[in-house]
Amino acid sequence: MNRNAHHQFSTKAIHAGYDPKEHKDSLSPPIYQTSTFTFSTLEQGAKRFSGEEEGYIYSRLSNPTVAVLEERMAQLEDGEAALAFSSGMAAVSAALIGLTKTNDHILCSKGIYGCTFGLLQLLKNKYHIEYSFSDLSTTEEICSQIKENTACIYIETPINPTMRLIDLEKVTAVANEKGVKVVVDNTFSTPYLQKPISLGCDLVIHSGTKYIGGHGDVIAGVVVGSDELIKTLKGTVQKDIGGVIAQFDAWLLLRGIKTLAVRMDRHSENAEKIALSLKKHSKIKNVYYPGDPEHPDYHIMKKQMRNGGGLLSFELKGTYEDTVRFVNQLKLIPIAVSLGDAETLIQHPASMTHSVIPEEVRIKMGITNQLLRLSVGLEAWEDIWEDINTALKAIKD
Repeated sequence: MNRNAHHQFSTKAIHAGYDPKEHKDSLSPPIYQTSTFTFSTLEQGAKRFSGEEEGYIYSRLSNPTVAVLEERMAQLEDGEAALAFSSGMAAVSAALIGLTKTNDHILCSKGIYGCTFGLLQLLKNKYHIEYSFSDLSTTEEICSQIKENTACIYIETPINPTMRLIDLEKVTAVANEKGVKVVVDNTFSTPYLQKPISLGCDLVIHSGTKYIGGHGDVIAGVVVGSDELIKTLKGTVQKDIGGVIAQFDAWLLLRGIKTLAVRMDRHSENAEKIALSLKKHSKIKNVYYPGDPEHPDYHIMKKQMRNGGGLLSFELKGTYEDTVRFVNQLKLIPIAVSLGDAETLIQHPASMTHSVIPEEVRIKMGITNQLLRLSVGLEAWEDIWEDINTALKAIKD
């Protein structure tokens, strides 16, 4: 398949990596629901296993439906290759395990997903792999935090759920000089809003469950990078640990990707309006949205993102009990820990997605008991705001 590098994002999202002529003229990529593939001769099987001949062997190793997804994601992220996994955490695990060995060190952005934190703790306890957190805000700080045994820098930007941003070009300038790989969880932004590889990063991770799928009906993960890095991950952590994506799940992601640009525009437009409305409300203490000109990292957003995205967080004035009362009053907005769905979703990070993180670490990350994360959906923004505004009335002045 020749890459159509000159095509715009929305066109690639629909066509990249797929030629109907190679699949009996099927307009939609077929679901190759098979565990294994046959060989014409014993010699052919031997050549495929040795790598002398290209072709499919077994769906844990590769599958035609999954291959279309991987090629499409690679093109959308401006990478050379990609691997699809059974979940976002399978993708995170593959990247971090694949880049590290015993006694290595991982430098992380200050604020990461709770299960990623759990993985880091597991790596520390079982394999003596250290980790530490940094703001990564200045060249001097980045240099001072990189150790002789630092294998990679792991970044979320925007950070979940505080919505702080990391200047990726600043980090990669230092990392490349010191020979340290940079891994970015790009789930919140998607390749439509932000392209870390184009900014010098080595690997990009997605929880495909979120905006890539977009409909709340699939669990999946993706890693994108250079041919060399992806080949290494494919031949080790993916093949031998085996957290591969199912064919039907790959097909669901391909279906979701087709509308990614359209959806992200609407998510972002709605989020901007909700953030502005929240900022004006007397019962809201803080609003954290990268597209807000008063956000401390707004200048970074303007430099490396298309817009502020569909996620925001906000803190209520009052107590934890007030926060509980507000959330329980919502009627339209479901309480759920995912994001990127058509539905607007709200969750309480301190007791849900980041509850595994010790309280003192969580507070340092800015995750208070009054902080809520809102994944702004595709509904009419006026209806979303009406639900929030009505629930806010349940909080006493």
